[in-house]
Amino acid sequence: MTDSMVVPVIDVHSGNFKELWPALVVAIKTSSFIALDTELSGLGNRKSLLAESIEDRYKAICHAARSRSILSLGFACFKKLDHKNPDTYLVQVYNLTLLCSEEYIIEPQSVQFLVQHGFDFNKQYSHGITYCKGNNRGGSDDRGIHIRALFTELLRARKPLVLHNGLIDIAFLYQSFYAHLPERLVTFTADLSDMFPAGIYDTKYITEFELRLTASYLEYAYKKCKLDNSRGLSSGTPGPHLHIDFCQYAGHMSTYVDYRECPAVASSEEQTEVCQRFSAFGWCPNGTKCPLSHDTDLIVLQDEKCKDDKRKKRKRQREKRRAGGESAEGSSIFEGAPLNKIPNMEVDADGDKPNTTTETRREDLPHDDSQTTLDEAQSENAEKDDKAELNCPTTSTVDESKMEDGSNEQLRGRPAEAQKKKADAGTHRAGFDAYMTAYIFAFSCALSKKENSEGGENKKEQSWLPACLNKVYLSGKAAPLNVVKSTFAKSSKAHLEKMEMVWGGSM
Repeated sequence: MTDSMVVPVIDVHSGNFKELWPALVVAIKTSSFIALDTELSGLGNRKSLLAESIEDRYKAICHAARSRSILSLGFACFKKLDHKNPDTYLVQVYNLTLLCSEEYIIEPQSVQFLVQHGFDFNKQYSHGITYCKGNNRGGSDDRGIHIRALFTELLRARKPLVLHNGLIDIAFLYQSFYAHLPERLVTFTADLSDMFPAGIYDTKYITEFELRLTASYLEYAYKKCKLDNSRGLSSGTPGPHLHIDFCQYAGHMSTYVDYRECPAVASSEEQTEVCQRFSAFGWCPNGTKCPLSHDTDLIVLQDEKCKDDKRKKRKRQREKRRAGGESAEGSSIFEGAPLNKIPNMEVDADGDKPNTTTETRREDLPHDDSQTTLDEAQSENAEKDDKAELNCPTTSTVDESKMEDGSNEQLRGRPAEAQKKKADAGTHRAGFDAYMTAYIFAFSCALSKKENSEGGENKKEQSWLPACLNKVYLSGKAAPLNVVKSTFAKSSKAHLEKMEMVWGGSM
């Protein structure tokens, strides 16, 4: 396996939704876990989304979810293949273009960002899959072929749900495809704990608190994980390592696939100055007009060099102390580190790992008064991390046994012309972002098993990350939101009615 790969993302719209429905349902049912990502028409009052009170934040999110809409939805279905190398997954990715049938607000900032990243609004309004928000209106949500019924299939599958910076995503999903959001946060978390009994995982929380990466926006975390995994494979170090198998699409199915190229992380010989704002958040208010580099590959490699330089410096300091020498007064292990990341790099007692549990603040960056109208919440969701995955689709007859190894005959062989198909400007898509989210999660699980094995733990193999179960990242907070049912909170009435329909009351 090389670090370079081509990710096939199936484009789902109103014209092919019915045809692809069986494949989507099988992908969900046979997966080991599912990652979701959304593109939104806006977020409302940004400052309210970062209120000190979590309850106030939730109210602001509810207002946004009720008045805005989901423009596209990404599914990444990862199925573990037990008959292959450990941590080998069959991966299928879908990008669904949606159109809310009700009036909703669309914000200029969101439009501008999405257009810059290649989102096609003409296609959305002409071929978007329509849906209505809130409680079900007439008939059961599990009847027919529509997006709310697909969400019901997701709940029935009882698979782990993986998101990145997912509080806003999950609130929009609830309001758009499930029921009206409850008024209180404790009721909302109680409902979620029933809806997803296999658990919710947030890769933003995982990268901050478990992997402890220098930055945690989606593209950075994905490329760092992919680079580390590739190095482990190429060096022959003991596993487990992550292995990815993609379905191959032939015939007319190839016309539905957008092949996303993921080249290997490569260094540049040129001395390019990196945009510190983008380096920290994965987002810059200047967008494509910024004169500084937004190259995530370069950012990842520069951060690694800074870490390597610091390790070498600490080693020299230890050698001096052992030799009876003293470190130069005022020396700092942060020397050479990007200024915007120093607040994230409190050093542990062992002096080896940076502590990234405190999010870098914009106040730590050079301030420009012309940017004050673009606040942190926009970067938080644009990062979402500024959103810059697959079941094997067949016709209406899907053989689940063949889905196990992706051997369905309709999927064999990808035409040369399809392989050459290029994505339009930018890699920012809900489907591809869902794939990156799932990859980070799968890599983190493999890494966790490796560390437990090296630590001599004799526990039964744990597939996922128990330390991160039902912990949703909260920006600027030292602790996550725990998705649990409190003894002092009841589930919402709308949720109980839905559960009766979804599982027949057997919760």
